[in-house]
Amino acid sequence: MAPANREYVGPYRLLYIVATSRTAQIVEALLDAKRRRVAIKMLRPEFVRDKEQIGLFKHEYAVGHAIEHERIVHIYELSIERDLVYMTMEFFPDRNLKQAIRQGAEQIAHQAPKIIQQAAEGLAHFHSQGWIHRDIKPDNFLLNRNGEVKLIDYALAQRPKGGLARLMGGKAKVQGTRSYMAPEQIEGKRLSLQTDLYSFGCSLYELVRGKPPYTGISSNDLLNKHLRAPIPLVSQGDANVTRDFAHLVKRMMAKRPVDRPASMADFLEEFRDMKVFERPPQPPAEEVGAG
Repeated sequence: MAPANREYVGPYRLLYIVATSRTAQIVEALLDAKRRRVAIKMLRPEFVRDKEQIGLFKHEYAVGHAIEHERIVHIYELSIERDLVYMTMEFFPDRNLKQAIRQGAEQIAHQAPKIIQQAAEGLAHFHSQGWIHRDIKPDNFLLNRNGEVKLIDYALAQRPKGGLARLMGGKAKVQGTRSYMAPEQIEGKRLSLQTDLYSFGCSLYELVRGKPPYTGISSNDLLNKHLRAPIPLVSQGDANVTRDFAHLVKRMMAKRPVDRPASMADFLEEFRDMKVFERPPQPPAEEVGAG
C-alpha cells in the first residue's frame, strides 16, 4: 500500500510501504520514464520542518551518496521541499536480517557463513571510507532470499576522533540501539572502529542463536550487562558451533576495545579460514524442494 494522499514523489510513482519508523517511511517506487525501481525514504509529515531530523537526513545522504560498494546500499539524491523531505536510494528487495531471525534463525542457518562474510565486507568498506557506523545491528543489514547482504542506515555515522578533537570533545552523546551497544558507547567515551566490531559481534551471536547475547528486565539492566556481565559463548548449548568461531565472536564482544580484533579486515582474514558449524545446516525442506 502506498502512502495516503500521494501517488508521486517528484518523478517517482509510489508503490508500497516497505518499512515504517517513528519519523520516516521507506517506500518502494518506480521511475516511470526508465522503469527503474528505487527505495524512497521520506520524513513523516509531522517531521518535515524538524531541524534535527532534516539534519540527520542531510548527514545520511552525504555519507551514503559518497560510498559505492556492492554490500552497501547507495543513496542517489536528497530533496528538501516545504512539505516533503526524501532520499532516493538503491532498491534491494526483501527483509532485513532481524526480520529473518525472528522468522526462525534455523531457516537461514545454512546461509550464515555467506551472510557473515558479506555483512563483514560491507562494514569493512564502510570503515575504509573513514566512518564509524554507530548503529550496527541485524535491522541494518538487508538480506535477500539468496543470502546476499547490504548495509543500510548511516544517520549516526561519525568520523573517528583523534588528537585535539578527542581531548576537547567532552563526553559524547549516547546514541545507538541498547541490545548492541559497546561499553564505551554506553559510557559516552571516545568511539573507534572497534565500537562497530562489538555491535557486529552481538549481531553474529543473534544470527546463530536466534536471540541477542544480553536481555534485561529494564533498559538499565540491559546496559549494565553490556558493561559488566560475562561474555556468553555463542557455542554454549549448541555443540555444532565451532570452538574457533565461538571464540572469535567472544573477542568481538570484549569489554575493552583493545581486546577486540584491530579491524574488520582482521576479522575477515580470520573468518575466511574457519567454519561456523561443525556440520553445515541443511536448507529448509521447502527450499530444497524448490531447487
